[in-house]
Amino acid sequence: MEEKCPKCGSPLAPITETSTGKKLQRCSTGSWDAQAKKNVGCDYIKWFIPEPETLDEKCPKCGSPVMLVTTRFGKKMKKCSTNTWNKETKKAEGCDFVQWINGTSEELDEDCPQCGKKLVLYTTAAGKKMKKCSTSGWDKEKRVATGCTYVQWLKAGEEFLPPEPPSDN
Repeated sequence: MEEKCPKCGSPLAPITETSTGKKLQRCSTGSWDAQAKKNVGCDYIKWFIPEPETLDEKCPKCGSPVMLVTTRFGKKMKKCSTNTWNKETKKAEGCDFVQWINGTSEELDEDCPQCGKKLVLYTTAAGKKMKKCSTSGWDKEKRVATGCTYVQWLKAGEEFLPPEPPSDN
């Protein structure tokens, strides 16, 4: 039986994947206008949360298997497989091991256009990429950015290509 849109009653379109890897199913009468950056037609969207993946690691606290979990906001964490949520008591139960997965940085052979220091290619845990100055940082106590403010986000699917070496002409 074909699923119907709860807003307008039209059939739902097939499940699709965004450029960042999230899966969704929208109403067949709706679509995303990338230029206007808004929905066109019926705006019903059903998001799919990825299933947790069991990793080939053991929990450092209890020795049970560790799972890779993606939250509904796209953040990733490793957690003990015995850690569960009790809906009735609204409390976590089992082992409390959780390790949030942060982004990664790799040095680039390119200078910052603002301060002249080296740039880094930073990849967020959700897979988004940006070029930013290696001097940039975050003061957790004051909750303010530190260092150079240069950031260039790369569009989804856009490959980062290092600058071409100078020609010998």
